[in-house]
Amino acid sequence: MSDYDRNVAARGFGTATTAAIDAGLRAYMIRIYNYMAAGVALTGVTAWLTYNAAVVTDVSGKITGLTSFGQAIFSGPLTIVLFLGTLGIVFFLSFRIDKLQAGTAMALFMLYAGLLGLMLSSVFLSYTGASITRTFFISAASFGALSLYGYTTQRDLSPIGSFLIMGLFGLMIAMLVNLFLKSSGLDFAISAIGVLIFAGLTAWDTQKIKQMYDSNDDGTVSGRKAVMGALTLYLDFINLFLFMLRFLGDRR
Repeated sequence: MSDYDRNVAARGFGTATTAAIDAGLRAYMIRIYNYMAAGVALTGVTAWLTYNAAVVTDVSGKITGLTSFGQAIFSGPLTIVLFLGTLGIVFFLSFRIDKLQAGTAMALFMLYAGLLGLMLSSVFLSYTGASITRTFFISAASFGALSLYGYTTQRDLSPIGSFLIMGLFGLMIAMLVNLFLKSSGLDFAISAIGVLIFAGLTAWDTQKIKQMYDSNDDGTVSGRKAVMGALTLYLDFINLFLFMLRFLGDRR
């Protein structure tokens, strides 16, 4: 009888521990998605405000020119500074995350999201606001479905992830080459491959982030992981959106 009681107690303890881990994992993932959503929102608001401050329009809303601020943002040396600045923040976070406080890492992530908003304001020059909004919601729905798959699937996505990383490097090389070739056919292929790569990366990265969770992490380590997870998914979403925009966006 005593053995039976101990077995029941052990099973009850295991169930409670599993439930606690599951609750901790859900809280951890929700924290990451909230951070990511805050970054996306900051990028969008910054891009819209920058665009409005950078262009001159007539009474019908048609763009007739750029302000001095717009010329600096879209064609001046500030463009290079912004590019190098955003790139530097990503590399700094990636290589120094273990040395940073969670609050500092979060501040750098939000700084990156704001600076990227300055850079991405140029999409409003090329595409209509309605098509940008439409593509954003399509991208958000696709991202949500892909991330949910990565979170729930029992399949190991590591082999796919390694292939996608190699494809990403190939994509970057193709984009550089097409800067000189200006081939419409290659541009279409780049857009299609880009959507597929970042769709796959969204699922793979979500699975990796989930696997990084450790219920024994203290607040600092958990905070660092949450920021890096948010940055990873943020980059997946932004790139998925930009490549989809090349297909679905209505050019001005």
